[in-house]
Amino acid sequence: MPNVSMSVNGKPVKADVDSRTLLVQFLRETLRLTGTHVGCDTSQCGACVVHVNGKAIKSCTALALSLDGAEVLTIEGLANGTQLHPMQEAFREHHGLQCGFCTPGMIMTSVDIVNRKGNTLDEKTIREELEGNICRCTGYHNIVKAIGAGAKAMALGGATQKAAE
Repeated sequence: MPNVSMSVNGKPVKADVDSRTLLVQFLRETLRLTGTHVGCDTSQCGACVVHVNGKAIKSCTALALSLDGAEVLTIEGLANGTQLHPMQEAFREHHGLQCGFCTPGMIMTSVDIVNRKGNTLDEKTIREELEGNICRCTGYHNIVKAIGAGAKAMALGGATQKAAE
C-alpha cells in the first residue's frame, strides 16, 4: 500500500493507505479524529468540511494520497487547548447548534468564510456562503447569528485561523 504523510492539526502523521481512501476516512478511521462527520456520501451536506492548506474542502471528495505533504486542520485542531476558537465560542453562545451533527462542518466553513470575506459579514452573505452546508434541525437563524458574532470575535482576537498562528 502507498504511504501518505501530512500535517494534521499541526502534528506530522504518516500511514499506509489504500489508494481509494478518502480524506474523511483517513481522518476518522486511521487517525480516530471523529469530529469530521460523514452525512450524505454525495458531497451535498458539508458535515465533512476541513481546511487543507488554509482552504475549506469537503473531505469526502478528496483522496488522502492526493494530499501528501498537505496541512490539514480539523475541528479537533481549531481550539487552542481548552480555549475554544472564537467561532466555536460564538456557536455555543448563540445556540448555533441543535443535534450537533452538522456543527463541525458549519464551524470549519464559517472560519473559511471569514478568512475569505473578512470580519464584517451581513446576513445575506452568510446565508449565500452556507449553501453547501445542510442543517436538518434548525432554521439557520441562530447559525447565521453565531457566524456574524464569531466573525467579529475573530477580528478582536487578531487571528483568522489557528493554522496561521
